[in-house]
Amino acid sequence: MSAKTLTVEDAQAANLTLTGPEKGRQAVHDLVTAYRANRRTGSANSKTRGEVSGNNKKIYRQKGTGGARHGDKRAPIFVGGGVVFGPRPRDYSKKVTKSTRRLALSRVLGDMIRDGRILTVDSFSVADGKTKSFVAAVTALTAPAKILIVGSSFDNQTYLAGRNVAWVQLTTAADVNVEQLLLAKSVILVGDAISTLANRTA
Repeated sequence: MSAKTLTVEDAQAANLTLTGPEKGRQAVHDLVTAYRANRRTGSANSKTRGEVSGNNKKIYRQKGTGGARHGDKRAPIFVGGGVVFGPRPRDYSKKVTKSTRRLALSRVLGDMIRDGRILTVDSFSVADGKTKSFVAAVTALTAPAKILIVGSSFDNQTYLAGRNVAWVQLTTAADVNVEQLLLAKSVILVGDAISTLANRTA
């Protein structure tokens, strides 16, 4: 099992749409921003003076104490009181159009192919499900680094063997996203994964 560096000519022969460095930068930024925003739960919540525990009883009389005038103890200036302008639950999610997603994927793939960071292999599997065998199989293809292996599918034994290898990630061509590609030092395309990517960039 040997790896071959994917060239621009090979990518074009596989009908993979590539975008040059002059186009798609903003699309990549918008898409990665959306990925990160969509992972936010937006669950931060603080209580206002109307929500904290306590009653509306005036803490002491209006006059004659020598102190400032106060109402109930739930006011924001007191310990245990409400919070003014604090965080409330909100939705941080962003939507990105299909054309922007295609453009961003084409731009990132184009940059990686021109840099020689994408390899292709006919097949990749680890029959015994052992991490040692998985590491040996990967290092036989490329130097240890942050590696993304993209295939149409992987068997359970291969997933089992690779789950404890922090510097290698397995994903399918249908699910791989721009952020994963940007974080990888090199990408290994297995089998007909390039055909799926071609359909996604068309």
